[in-house]
Amino acid sequence: MNDLRGRPSESFGALAVSSRSFDEYRAMFALTDADLRRRILDCPAGAASFVARAPDGYACDLAYANTPGPALLRHVQADNERLNRYIRLYPDQYRWTYFSTADQHRTTRRASAERFADDREARPGRYLPGALPNLPFADGTFELVLSSHFLFTYADRFDRDFHRAALRELVRVSSAEVRIFPLVPIALNTPYAHLDQLRAELAEDGTRTSVVDVGYEFQAGGNQMLVCRKT
Repeated sequence: MNDLRGRPSESFGALAVSSRSFDEYRAMFALTDADLRRRILDCPAGAASFVARAPDGYACDLAYANTPGPALLRHVQADNERLNRYIRLYPDQYRWTYFSTADQHRTTRRASAERFADDREARPGRYLPGALPNLPFADGTFELVLSSHFLFTYADRFDRDFHRAALRELVRVSSAEVRIFPLVPIALNTPYAHLDQLRAELAEDGTRTSVVDVGYEFQAGGNQMLVCRKT
């Protein structure tokens, strides 16, 4: 497949507060039952419903700062509608295997947002405000850190220095492992241009990295994650 830059990522609009489901997380990050027993941070988590079902999971996102639950849910559902319009406009940027139709995508994301909102109201201590590259956690607080559809995704809006600082921060708050998905920017199907440089810089810090195929692909080309482990 060719590069999709003929369709500018600007048409995607503002950064979205997304609401991916627990099942999507399992697939995107190749999470095993053993992984799910670890102390996990999802950052930035947006309105994903992963933490609602993760036994020892925590979510961190700037969207939680001073935003009442009903207001955030309204914002998230508006973002869901906007993103669903985008995928309907550019269906060939996507693989219709996990979701078979745009209607299924819309229904799943709306339900996930509702589950997120209910869990945040019931367990507010699991949803902590914070933003990369400066997180409000001590070194090694979490065994496993997950980061979905932020780094690399918005490559046209955050430079390489930001990506380097954010990756180092995610590694800092992990005692063992970080997984980042996907590796492709919006509207492209090839990995982030500076990925090799970032991996080399992490290696200099003593962090081993690997690119791992996963059994999930919605955005075309988005079927790999970056795994970072401390040596």
